[in-house]
Amino acid sequence: MEAKSQSLVPESYAINGGDGPYSYAQNSLYQRGIMEAAKGMINEEIAMKLDIQKLSLAASEPIRIADLGCSCGANTILAIQNILEALKRKFRTHPTPEFQVFFNDQVSNDFNSLFASLPVLGRQYYAASVPGSFHGRLFPTASLHFVYSSCALHWLSKVPKGVVDKTDPAWNEGRIHYTGAPKEVFEAYSDQFAKDIDSFLQARGKELAPGGLMALLIPAIPDVISHPQITTGSEPELLGSCLVDMEKMGIVSEAKVDTFNLPIYFTYPKELRQIIEGNGCFSIKRMEILNIPKQHIVMPEPRQRTLYLRALLEALIEKHFGNEIIDQLFEIY
Repeated sequence: MEAKSQSLVPESYAINGGDGPYSYAQNSLYQRGIMEAAKGMINEEIAMKLDIQKLSLAASEPIRIADLGCSCGANTILAIQNILEALKRKFRTHPTPEFQVFFNDQVSNDFNSLFASLPVLGRQYYAASVPGSFHGRLFPTASLHFVYSSCALHWLSKVPKGVVDKTDPAWNEGRIHYTGAPKEVFEAYSDQFAKDIDSFLQARGKELAPGGLMALLIPAIPDVISHPQITTGSEPELLGSCLVDMEKMGIVSEAKVDTFNLPIYFTYPKELRQIIEGNGCFSIKRMEILNIPKQHIVMPEPRQRTLYLRALLEALIEKHFGNEIIDQLFEIY
């Protein structure tokens, strides 16, 4: 008999592609605000900290940029354009190199929509997709010169094992997130985040060339707010309560709700700094809280909030519960 090997492929959940009413492209104003708030800082750091001499580019070697967790839509195109303009200014007294941009996200990401939205005329970079998890290696050693990631690293590589184990103190019965949960659940999420960031940094430490830079825009909770204080009004907590209501109506089973948890963790700046410093692959050149324009934060209408959440989580929920409940779930929400 011929032996057959099995490989474990990580779960892949992309946010909604296309440009329809439930798409990320139509419901990512908040992420656009983060990108715009960080633009000036990124420009300054490229101007001051990118070491052209240390990069030691060969005569024909391009500058390679990677956008990790790029998703699809206008935001990522604008972010790359901003970075490219800053890099060109950096090289204004040197021969301008060619530029190559790698767009990375999960294998189920809508790369077709992303590449259809790339500028046809006047695009000053070569584009390629790199599907796969950024928690592991994606590129050859020392091949990248600038790494960028926005609103992606709060997504965990997996749900913490203990929260779906009835025998574990972190068993998260009747909830889908650590908001409103006992400290054991929160700690399980925090531990998983630390492992994931460590893996991310280890991989990028090998892939980034000497003299290169990395810019990470990561959703976080202020250091002054402790875990129990972040539960009130939480969107994951509210969504979980909607699923519990549907369980009581007999639409979904209790077991389905108890085994569904969001693989999302919002870190603290202090916690993130400790992880980066403990990892040792990178030194922090600048770390700040972004001042996001108010118009990108406020979503006064419940429908806006619902569309935003659906764009992010629909595929994840559908994978676990099936697509039959999606419309009703978000109507209840």
